[in-house]
Amino acid sequence: MNLIKIILIAIGLIIAAMLAFSVIGIVYSALWYLFLLGIVAVGGAVGYKFFVKDKESPQLEEKIPTTIAEMKNADRALEEYKRKYLPK
Repeated sequence: MNLIKIILIAIGLIIAAMLAFSVIGIVYSALWYLFLLGIVAVGGAVGYKFFVKDKESPQLEEKIPTTIAEMKNADRALEEYKRKYLPK
């Protein structure tokens, strides 16, 4: 009788281990497919943003050329600032 119990317990442990490994495999596969689906989703979102121009996004204004007179005013303002606020 003891031999039959030992054999049944061994068979039960083997079946339990096989079920545990199959559950681990299913969970691992599901996580792997979710990871791949996430990569495809991120790639699709980046591709969509890259190829579709948003008409509501702010546009840069034209560059206004700086004149020489404005540069002289800036030099004068910098000299005044240095004279007033920087220690000698």
